[in-house]
Amino acid sequence: MTAAPETPLVEPVLTVVRAGALTTVQDLGRPGHAHLGVPRSGALDPPALRLANRLVGNAADAAGLETTISGCALRPSRPVVVAVTGAPCPVRVGGRPAAWGAPVLVPAGSVLDVGAPSGGGLRSYVAVAGGVAVPRVLGSRSTDLLSGLGPEPLREGARLPVGPRHGPSRAADAVPYPGPVRELVLPLAPGPRDDWFTPQALRTLVTGRWTVSPDSNRIGLRTLGPALDRARDGELPSEGMVLGAVQVPPDGRPVVFLADHPTTGGYPVIGVVPEGSLPAAAQSPPGTRIRFVLLRPTRLM
Repeated sequence: MTAAPETPLVEPVLTVVRAGALTTVQDLGRPGHAHLGVPRSGALDPPALRLANRLVGNAADAAGLETTISGCALRPSRPVVVAVTGAPCPVRVGGRPAAWGAPVLVPAGSVLDVGAPSGGGLRSYVAVAGGVAVPRVLGSRSTDLLSGLGPEPLREGARLPVGPRHGPSRAADAVPYPGPVRELVLPLAPGPRDDWFTPQALRTLVTGRWTVSPDSNRIGLRTLGPALDRARDGELPSEGMVLGAVQVPPDGRPVVFLADHPTTGGYPVIGVVPEGSLPAAAQSPPGTRIRFVLLRPTRLM
């Protein structure tokens, strides 16, 4: 008797039912290419993505989905395990409430609906066991909105491949995630171009009333508040920009560079926010109060 040929195992595919305002594929980014003009990109809230991956048994750097403001909805072709972290939001599977911050089984053909953040924050993260297996570009699956590298933002009807499972899911009694903030406190290391600003500008930076601008995006957190006065006219030759650089354009209002920031720029950088403070910045909705705190003494008189 001849054995029947084995049926090849088909990996699941996620079909996008609702793309949301802006949903992108993100992993931990593509560092090491700034000399080519390519920013790191990657998840704006890396701890949230790492947590989601841990809950479904993925490696920490597996690609997931970053939603913005309005969530997304997906339909798997085969049963998959998912976890939603980041900004707290309602989660539904097949129209029924499901857990946020825990591994959840989504049956084949059922719709996973990730709603709009309900407890503050802007961006939620969806990890699926096996990771979103779109092709890598320069070592990363991340969508870079500035350079256009990586997959395009999600659209209705798009199909996302899912990789093989890496390990078992890991439910937790408590999810160690800080959550949204009422006031965004940003530590600031002054320089390298703080001498391009008046002492009054530095006082204004740490004492002025600042809020998050609605014009903020994955490139940078823009601020609303008093203009910072310059001590020097003109512009710099283009120089390297790092993640967290606080650049001051001609309108005098600081911009905090996030993951998709340009790698060079000619506006002076008054200081740099440490990387560990940037996830909270990326999760802060428009109107959030901002307070800058200097990390070392500088000239304020």
